[in-house]
Amino acid sequence: MILTNAVVIAVLVVIGLSMTRINVVIALVTGALIGGVTGGMSLQEALNVFSSGLGGGAKIALNYAILGAFAAAVAHSGVPIWLSHKLIKFIAEKKHQPSHRLYFKIAIIFLLALISILSKNVIPVHVAFIPILIPPLLGIFSELQMDRRLLSNTIAFGLIITYMAIPYGFGSIFLESIFLKNLVENGMDIGLKDVLLGMIFPALGMVTGLATSCYAYRKPRVYDLNRIQSIKIKEEFCSPKDIVVSGLAIIGALLAQLCWKSTMASALFGFFIFAIGGVVGWRDSDNVVAQGFKMMSSIAFIMIAAAGFSAVLRATGDIQELVNWLANSVGSSKILAALSMVMVGLLITMGIGSSFSTVPIIAAIYVPLCSTLGFSPLATVCITAAATVTGDAGSPVSDTMLAITAGLNSDGQHDHIRDTSIPGFIHFNVPLVAFGVFGAMML
Repeated sequence: MILTNAVVIAVLVVIGLSMTRINVVIALVTGALIGGVTGGMSLQEALNVFSSGLGGGAKIALNYAILGAFAAAVAHSGVPIWLSHKLIKFIAEKKHQPSHRLYFKIAIIFLLALISILSKNVIPVHVAFIPILIPPLLGIFSELQMDRRLLSNTIAFGLIITYMAIPYGFGSIFLESIFLKNLVENGMDIGLKDVLLGMIFPALGMVTGLATSCYAYRKPRVYDLNRIQSIKIKEEFCSPKDIVVSGLAIIGALLAQLCWKSTMASALFGFFIFAIGGVVGWRDSDNVVAQGFKMMSSIAFIMIAAAGFSAVLRATGDIQELVNWLANSVGSSKILAALSMVMVGLLITMGIGSSFSTVPIIAAIYVPLCSTLGFSPLATVCITAAATVTGDAGSPVSDTMLAITAGLNSDGQHDHIRDTSIPGFIHFNVPLVAFGVFGAMML
């Protein structure tokens, strides 16, 4: 019976515990152990497999830590806060004019999406910019009565569609080092161009999600301004030197990424420019790095735990059982097969919370399965992409969702489940499933 499948049980445990506010790392460890025991392992065996799989997330966690250090250096320069206060002052002078309020709302949505996109490639800080840039702007968002669910989905859109569609920075890691690599290793003869073509329909799903979010959350939403004002935000003074060095550091990080195709090397190079330029003093560098590590530590630990969780799921052998059940259930119906595969991928990714970590699991199963069911290589890319990306936009354990909540909930008025995860699930996962299935039929 499918409800006794170890993968299904483990994922449901993680989702259930996460929704009851249990720490995500605890939820992942508990889900992995329960899934392992359900899959026929002893508790000790499940622990051993989980521990041996932790190393799979270490590289990603270290990348996040180094990027956190670079992001902390950017914050230490004072430039983000300086820019935020300039924007706040400008909007505050115009906010009482009704015609300007609408323009400001549109401009904020555009800028948040653009900044989220740039954070994955041009300035490779990933989600680290959110707790730096968003809290100072909460007052303006609330003055304009902008629904934070819309802001949450806007940031999620920029962060996710970038690695799906742009083979640069984090996109290069996902599309080439993870996605393409795993498809090829499992028997597909394709190139990066094919992957990008297959990603078109899932990307359209993301665009649809942003459009529906703008409509659904267009009405004003009132927040308590007193709670926002209680947040102590230091107004930084930026000297021309700080601004110039910050610009050089960002450009240097971009050039380093072009040369070495490594986000870690890029972040390190940018950090040293801050240090050499005197923005981050050598005596202060240890504190700045520690702040960066602290900022990203929760996400890093979740990624490490997710790697152990994935290792246990693979070791149970029940993933194959799940897919065999799927193949037998759909028969000769390709549309039902595509829908079922995307839904199974959604289930797995919702539990793991990372499309990056889910690709190796999904690809190993879906490549031979799609070939057996008669799907073309491009259709296989579309199905696999939709199946792995879905959970990233709605899972309560997704690093994207967690970071967004960390920024928007600085004043305690943005709930992680109701205001981040559920809106992301409804507006992105539903279109991703629909466009994933439609694309599989068209390609």
